[in-house]
Amino acid sequence: MAEFELIQFDLDGTLIDSVPQLAEAINEMLEHLGHAAQPVDAVRHWVGNGADMLVQRALTAAEGQAPEAELHRRARTLFDEAYAGHADGDLVFYPGVLDTLERLRAAGKRLALVTNKPYRFVPGILAAAGLGKHFELALGGDSLAEKKPSPAPLLHICERLDVSPARTLMVGDSENDVLAAKAAGMAVAALTYGYNYGRPIADSEPDWVLDDFAGLAELLKL
Repeated sequence: MAEFELIQFDLDGTLIDSVPQLAEAINEMLEHLGHAAQPVDAVRHWVGNGADMLVQRALTAAEGQAPEAELHRRARTLFDEAYAGHADGDLVFYPGVLDTLERLRAAGKRLALVTNKPYRFVPGILAAAGLGKHFELALGGDSLAEKKPSPAPLLHICERLDVSPARTLMVGDSENDVLAAKAAGMAVAALTYGYNYGRPIADSEPDWVLDDFAGLAELLKL
């Protein structure tokens, strides 16, 4: 196995379980539009492709058909306003995340964050979670012209931190993470507990499949 200098992480479904906050915001949006709230488990299957797709899936479920563009724009504004009040509240880490990040830094690994979540929410979440100190660079889904599954964000981080993709490991939980890493020419480890639209992450054929975050330290022989 290659010696990895840089490790890039997804956020939602990888480091934190953000579905409770997302569900609260989605349901505020839906109720404002005259629709019934959706169960948390439904929202869990809608997460992973960024806020636009999350709103699209919620509206489609509520209305029984894909929303028109104007309704989608209005709903997205309502969602953003609602999520701003929930994004950094009562954050839940997956087991082993904090200890493993500390071990990685102690071992001299460089860490970065690449999420499809709109960047406006990222600094507050990292601050509330005490994670900001771990990452040299963080990108949101709107930080660049393209987001995962495009390799552009991953390659941008490599360029900014002057580390080759061959010496970089991507760690995520969804097919988007796997596709982005493969297109960027970097190895990828995928976690089984996150948000992958109800499909086994092994179907996406990452280099390694991990059942828990602490397995990353074992994989890297820390």
